[in-house]
Amino acid sequence: MDRHRLKRILADVKADEITLDQALEQLKSFPYEAIGFATLDHHRSIRQGFPEVIYCPGKTDTQVITLLQSMAEKECPTLATRVSSELSDKVKKEFPEGKYNALARTVVLRRDLIRKQAGKIAIVTAGTTDLPVAEEAKVTAELFGYSLTPYYDIGIAGLHRLLDQIEKIDKADVIIVIAGMEGALPGVVGGLVGKPVIAVPTSTGYGTAMNGLSPLLTMLNSCAAGLAVVNIDNGFGAASLAHRILSNQ
Repeated sequence: MDRHRLKRILADVKADEITLDQALEQLKSFPYEAIGFATLDHHRSIRQGFPEVIYCPGKTDTQVITLLQSMAEKECPTLATRVSSELSDKVKKEFPEGKYNALARTVVLRRDLIRKQAGKIAIVTAGTTDLPVAEEAKVTAELFGYSLTPYYDIGIAGLHRLLDQIEKIDKADVIIVIAGMEGALPGVVGGLVGKPVIAVPTSTGYGTAMNGLSPLLTMLNSCAAGLAVVNIDNGFGAASLAHRILSNQ
């Protein structure tokens, strides 16, 4: 359920195109739906502008498919994250139209219902090994309806690569910067642009990177004012924050 569908139902009732009972039937799972092992929040699109997203680790394959079925029936774009290749094969059998991104580990259903949003997002990565997180952010932002431009593998180990692209990057409305190792790239970008910068630490790096803790601390301690930092490897969270920024402008 989202604002557009709710408005359509109310307009149909007002125009006597459907009865109150028919409207109630469509709204029977509003604002949430209890399905035993989960309680789906169908009201979230109205509150926050995007539907609940299915995080797959810890769930059985049957549970994930049941959740996807329920979400897809509610006429909204549907996203599942951290989808294994084995699970994706099962999802594909149930939803042949589903789009699986192996690098992002995501499945998207009902892409036909995506509504284009104003605002442009740039996604910048320090290295190629950051691409899984970048792709998760990209898939999520595209599901929300935003246009994206990727700038991959332009970390500070070759600063000229970033400087060659910085004018183009600064034309975006929000910039997501993803880095592992020491995690310095978001602070550099944050000092060069005037747009909101969302920093994403990744678990890429040698021993003292501590699976993303070192870049996380670097980003939290950045001297570039106004830098926002999300959790380690959280491309989905970065795209969600970008949406909140853009939808409230």
